[in-house]
Amino acid sequence: MSSGHEAGGLEPLLARVFPPVEPPADLSTRVMDKLQSISDHAAGELEGWELAAMRDPRNWVRPALALVGGTAAGAGLVLLRLHQRHRGRGGADDGATQVDGSEH
Repeated sequence: MSSGHEAGGLEPLLARVFPPVEPPADLSTRVMDKLQSISDHAAGELEGWELAAMRDPRNWVRPALALVGGTAAGAGLVLLRLHQRHRGRGGADDGATQVDGSEH
């Protein structure tokens, strides 16, 4: 069972059907700002809780969510900053190779 698309390969066909879309230039900054905001809000939420109120397990939900959200946001910030630092050194793929691995 042969089709006419085998000669050109699947990647060129997919590239024509789904052209690459460049993200907005400020996307990284917006994501980092949002993650920083979440992290700051979570830290503020945790600062507002008193240890005496933590004796009742019903009071554990908000601090637990703040802890999880703040940790996830902080981890995301660290990963984004490491990625930016790596790209700044020229170590990341800056578009020099195509999907099939050939040079431009």
